[in-house]
Amino acid sequence: MSATETTTPPEVGLRVDVDGIGTNYHRAGDGPPLLLVHGSGPGVSAFANWRPVLPALAERFDVVAPDVVGFGYTDRPDGFPFTLDAWRGHLLGFLDALGLERVSVVGNSFGGALALSLAVHAPERVERLVLMGSAGVSFPITEGLDRVWGYEPSVAAMRDLLDLFAFDRSLATDELARMRHAASVRPGVQESFAAMFPAPRQEGVDRLATPEEQLRGIRHRTLLVHGRDDRVIPLESSLRLLRLVDDSRLHVFGRCGHWTQIEHADAFARLVTDFLGAP
Repeated sequence: MSATETTTPPEVGLRVDVDGIGTNYHRAGDGPPLLLVHGSGPGVSAFANWRPVLPALAERFDVVAPDVVGFGYTDRPDGFPFTLDAWRGHLLGFLDALGLERVSVVGNSFGGALALSLAVHAPERVERLVLMGSAGVSFPITEGLDRVWGYEPSVAAMRDLLDLFAFDRSLATDELARMRHAASVRPGVQESFAAMFPAPRQEGVDRLATPEEQLRGIRHRTLLVHGRDDRVIPLESSLRLLRLVDDSRLHVFGRCGHWTQIEHADAFARLVTDFLGAP
């Protein structure tokens, strides 16, 4: 490779125009359509969030995983309102752009809040729900989530956050911290990130919450997944969703933090595949 050549980062996938927003996404597999919606950690992207489980899920499903506006390699239009309504509108536009009428949705953390919003406001577009360490209900903000949303870029700060995400600290390597830090300081990324959840960050939790009376109206079959040792989104949030969403069930992984899809990738992929494939 010459000095002028560059390699394309693995986070860069396909691209589609969504109402004027160039949207980066990954697609793999064949079968019933499955939308994966990532979380809100600094430097996150669809690829970073879902790479451990995407190949296994693609064995049974047509998997699509976009970078939500403000994250990854999707455009960041000036003045885009970082709100639940705007993010939901972008996801619906993304599905329209790909010609996907109805999908099952797997939402991680922040992505779980978006999945719940889709189920409430566009129920005809959603088949089944999988909510992993999900936001979407109000809870007193944890110290961990406050640290995540308050991230100030440095390799050391990113390493501290990785230790927070994972129960198994061996997963939080220096190499991964450097990679995620580099992603977090790409042009425009930190500016968008800082604008999404400014202090006081309890307001960010509340703005992602769907009113409980609307959650009680969800009729989609729903799987809740949570790490028992999650220090970012409390297990209580999934227990509350279990009480609110009528056709729901909960799987809790012990010795697991906020990274269920990474710390227990094989088991998580089997769990999701079995749930979505069950009659």
